[in-house]
Amino acid sequence: MQFRYQIALGTLILALLGFITQTGYAQIHSSSGVRTQEPNSILFENVRIFNGTSDQLSEPSNVLVVGNKIKTISQTPIATASGIKLTRIDGNNRTLMPGLIDNHVHLFMITSTLEEVLSPKVSLEILNQKAQTAAEQMLLRGFTSVRDMAGPVFDLKQAIDTGDVVGPRIYPSGAMISQTGGHGDYRTPKDFIWEPYTNFNRPEVLGSSVSAIADGVDEVLRRTREQLMQGATQIKLAAGGGIISNHDPLDVSQYTEAELRAAVEAAEDWNTYVTVHAYTPRAIQKAIRAGVKCIEHGQLMDEGTAKLMAEKGIWLSIQPFLNDEDAIPFPQGSANYAKQLEVARGTDTAYTLAKKYNLKTAWGTDLLFDAKLATRQGAQLTKMVRWYTPSEVLKMATSTNAELLALSGPRNPYPGKLGVVEEGALADLLLVDGNPLKNIKLIENPGKNFIVIMKDGKIYKNLLR
Repeated sequence: MQFRYQIALGTLILALLGFITQTGYAQIHSSSGVRTQEPNSILFENVRIFNGTSDQLSEPSNVLVVGNKIKTISQTPIATASGIKLTRIDGNNRTLMPGLIDNHVHLFMITSTLEEVLSPKVSLEILNQKAQTAAEQMLLRGFTSVRDMAGPVFDLKQAIDTGDVVGPRIYPSGAMISQTGGHGDYRTPKDFIWEPYTNFNRPEVLGSSVSAIADGVDEVLRRTREQLMQGATQIKLAAGGGIISNHDPLDVSQYTEAELRAAVEAAEDWNTYVTVHAYTPRAIQKAIRAGVKCIEHGQLMDEGTAKLMAEKGIWLSIQPFLNDEDAIPFPQGSANYAKQLEVARGTDTAYTLAKKYNLKTAWGTDLLFDAKLATRQGAQLTKMVRWYTPSEVLKMATSTNAELLALSGPRNPYPGKLGVVEEGALADLLLVDGNPLKNIKLIENPGKNFIVIMKDGKIYKNLLR
């Protein structure tokens, strides 16, 4: 067994080295020619501010950005020192608001199909190029920060942070850790046949980056530490059945409490937290007993589970899964489609319980395997008015989501305050042509309605130029 692990680790290292070499992130630049402005002093004049926490816009105001932070907010003219390079942007009574935050994305898989991800005929370089393009498009939809919940995005994040690639701030989980036969296990039974010198198949090699199979406390510890070593800001485990996976019904609870606790303890040693994919009461409650701090999805929860989450202060990172035009197009009659319908039927109940028990509720999309659906990211936010007011929706996608990002503590790669427009906060800003508190559907057409997009004090789009 030890010999097998040595070969597996060696193969993994070679695969990852090859992945990095093929990727060549440091040599890649914006595919659409997006031009960024280097940080200097930028003054937004005559804007109405949605600050990320209020129910209404401010009176006409001025906002001065210096470097990558908001320095001054004032309803009177802001004086600047002479001799500095200053860019003035006349907001003309438009809305200035924080950049949007999506707390459940998969950049590596959002525009690639599942067949492409698993096919040995599609190179990792191609998949990575598609991930880079997806990141750039996401920023240009106004999403300045995202929490990536499974995928090999560590190098993409680094390339974005160094300015070689355009994209949002990324809080990466690395590979989702899954038990054999769990939500992250895309192998087939024939893949279980193994000899010491057998070449690893595609799901196993790619799985080391997208999902990591681990059974037993020792393997869970190792896989958790591998993600932390690579730079994971939080750890994700699959604690229950899923929709896209073929071998686990939704009612299946995955991992023992001891296995879940092992990941929690390893993450806590690094001063961060564990979140789990889970739909059902059994899966959610077991994870909470093990010390997990956040639940991804939760659509099939019951009232007792919601009450327990409220008592323990557990985050609910939930997505507006409905049987509508934004659902992943599984074939009708398939097991995946049946599971999708079951989850969609539970969405209304889950949001009702979240509101009743005042759960700490984050928003995300979890869009997968469809380039067309990816363009609907903003529409996934606006449909939240089914359960919340427009101001509540926008707060959730800005300041509330930022609170969950900050749960990573010292592992937070972007020290500073996100999700708000206030003095001292990081300058991730959108200038919107209209008032999204009155017409939230403005978010659905970022190409037209987001006049300026700024991340970290740099302008990535300016239609007023």
